[in-house]
Amino acid sequence: MKFGKRLKQQVEETLPDWRDKFLSYKELKKLVRLISSAPPFSYGSVEYGKAEAEFVRLLNSEIDKFNTFFMEQEEDFVIRHKELKQRIQKVIDTWGPSGSQPSEAEYKEQMRKIRKNIVNFHGEMVLMENYSNINYTGLAKILKKYDKRTGGLLRLPFIQKVLEQPFFITDLVSKLVKQCEYMIDTVFPVEEEERVKEGREAITVAGEGIFRNTIAALMTMQEIRRGSSTYSHFSLPPLNLPDSDLIQSLQLNSPIPIV
Repeated sequence: MKFGKRLKQQVEETLPDWRDKFLSYKELKKLVRLISSAPPFSYGSVEYGKAEAEFVRLLNSEIDKFNTFFMEQEEDFVIRHKELKQRIQKVIDTWGPSGSQPSEAEYKEQMRKIRKNIVNFHGEMVLMENYSNINYTGLAKILKKYDKRTGGLLRLPFIQKVLEQPFFITDLVSKLVKQCEYMIDTVFPVEEEERVKEGREAITVAGEGIFRNTIAALMTMQEIRRGSSTYSHFSLPPLNLPDSDLIQSLQLNSPIPIV
């Protein structure tokens, strides 16, 4: 599948509030076509400089959009992660075996609700990792098109700049994702039959929501990070999914296998 179609599909399958935050790939592609089809400019000429400056201005505007959105979400993720840990501790202290009001039924019910919240939270962070991946890939591809069609030399210096941008540096989000997976595996261990049932419920309840979007994001990340004939040092490394109960649950209950 061509990148433009893959990006369009991913935008359609992401959360509604996120859809205008992705790379304006189609518009940038049109601009590259327009610049390359104009009367030939000599490299270094005033006309060439103006055309390239406009292209760079639009790219920088896109990066500013990515950074603003990514940092807002990252801050929200940190707060929500802390709140989830506090909720777990409160349930343990209140309804756990040694709590102030021990109740096995209430404890299980409250923990079930928190577990679903964590699964959804994990899904949103996976979507954010995918947001970073797919926008970086789009920038690399559009810069490659620009250099190839205009004879410019933007790709290398611009990608070096992109590698330092907040939206590309996903270390904190990746850490929170792993902590959620660890929480699910240790605090909320479930039997295989219960996991299957919960996954089916998630598909029924979420439908077009976070569960399906997470599956689509994982598939997109694997696809764009898979080695191919166009793989280069600008490409992202292959994605290896962790062996956790949460990821296995997503794989187990996905209508399309994540392979």
